[in-house]
Amino acid sequence: MEHRLVTAIEAALGWPDASPLGTELARGTVDAPALPERILTPNKLLDLVMRRSLSNPQFRCFQNGDELHPNAYLTDEVTLRGQSVRMADTHRLGALLRQGATVVLDQVNTFDPTMEVTCRALQWWSRERVQVNAYLTTNDASGFRLHWDDHDVLIVQLAGEKQWEVRGPSRTAPLYRDAGRNDQPSEDVVWAGTMRTGDVMHIPRGYWHQATRNGSGSGKSLHMTFGFAKRTGVNWLTWLADWSREQEIFRHDLDRTESADAEALTVAAAELVRQRGPASFLAAREQEVPVPRHVPFLDIFGPLEGVACITHFPPQITDRGDTVEVTAAGRKLTFRAKALPALRLLLSGHPVHLAEAAAQVGVDVEQVAEILVQEELCAVLTPELSSGYTGLVTNAAP
Repeated sequence: MEHRLVTAIEAALGWPDASPLGTELARGTVDAPALPERILTPNKLLDLVMRRSLSNPQFRCFQNGDELHPNAYLTDEVTLRGQSVRMADTHRLGALLRQGATVVLDQVNTFDPTMEVTCRALQWWSRERVQVNAYLTTNDASGFRLHWDDHDVLIVQLAGEKQWEVRGPSRTAPLYRDAGRNDQPSEDVVWAGTMRTGDVMHIPRGYWHQATRNGSGSGKSLHMTFGFAKRTGVNWLTWLADWSREQEIFRHDLDRTESADAEALTVAAAELVRQRGPASFLAAREQEVPVPRHVPFLDIFGPLEGVACITHFPPQITDRGDTVEVTAAGRKLTFRAKALPALRLLLSGHPVHLAEAAAQVGVDVEQVAEILVQEELCAVLTPELSSGYTGLVTNAAP
């Protein structure tokens, strides 16, 4: 999948691909002035907030560096039937933003098709799970205090400006659930400066950082943070523990004495490690992760006219000569060899309008598309989903 933001990030940071993720601090500016506004604007973010039932901690508000109680910006809307629905109180929220405050909306990709498609493109690019949070700060206000994240992040400044301070790590490769505490900030300031519209910054896991508009006076800042949940050796060992249940020797009670059983257990563990190394774990993770939320296709609404591949990672397409295998989202599908051109098109990550695709790869593309939709590797290309690709990802067929 070729996405304009992904290409712009690579160019801004001077990266050839996603391999530098997690290695060191990197900064740059996207060479596409209209791109940030196409992704998200402050008014679009507030519109998303206004039209949904939200609750803390997914939606939060900060002032003077402290998190406000949800009652300061949320209210219970009562329906005509007397049902209570938690919603943003736009009057209170507006007053806070005029005074100077920071609002945070986690997982914007679950609400907005543009963010959904962007996160999917970044997942295909990085081969890691990605979610995006949005941060809107107004006037003279600060955001989070100095902290570190347990995942790598890419920050894109979408509007206005904000001052940042980034420090090096104080513990190598810290984890959320770790063997030691990591609450003493590093004194090593690796960068301090201002992020302006179009600027991009990569902060590796464990680097301390904070952002603020304190002292900036009237103005705004909107940035989005893409979090990359990379896997570690701990995750691999946890995965191996799940596989161990298939072997009887691992299901027996442990003997407290040194015995032949203990030696056999050690040998079996070493063999399990040899058979299922880290590469096997990463490949299985990509192929087995379930499909994300999507609109189901119902033919009572009309014929299938367009589709888009929605798997978290690129499907694996294997040409077996007489057949073609597709592996993704915990499924393995087998097609006749003649379906290969249609499969490559439909699973490219680009939106596919079937009438146009049929002229390129043949009318069989419609039958293949129906199968992929039934198996939930592709989803119907609704107008809303299509809008997430517009101007960012080209159609698969001209």
